[in-house]
Amino acid sequence: MKRIGWASAIALFLALSAFAFGLLSRQPSGVIDERPPMDARPIDTEASHGGIPADSPSTRAFREANAQMHRDMSVDYTGDADIDFLRAMIANQEGALAMARIAVEHGEAPEVRSLAEEIIAGRDVEIVRMKVMLARHEDAPVTAGKR
Repeated sequence: MKRIGWASAIALFLALSAFAFGLLSRQPSGVIDERPPMDARPIDTEASHGGIPADSPSTRAFREANAQMHRDMSVDYTGDADIDFLRAMIANQEGALAMARIAVEHGEAPEVRSLAEEIIAGRDVEIVRMKVMLARHEDAPVTAGKR
């Protein structure tokens, strides 16, 4: 049996929490949502129209970081859970790192800046660790039933 590391345990906890939240936040069938429908048109972040201000520099930076993270998380799955997990988590953690850097650059609240700096310090170490693990797993010989 493989030993589960602390990062894997945290990732599992977060995944289970997100799943539980989804289950708990579902509306029972037959309940009508009284909220007005959301406008699904794309937002033009480059210009101001009709008196609506254009996105702030931090909003533009967050949108770009988020879009990049989602592009990077769209991995080509191999069938090897270890490799697929590491590839997706590296992209996720790099996205969190980019967002934390934006918070440090544009934020004003000292407690948010402190948290963002902690995230930067922690994620750097996690990303390096995952990249080393990924390199080891990608170089390992293919076993039956994997990939």
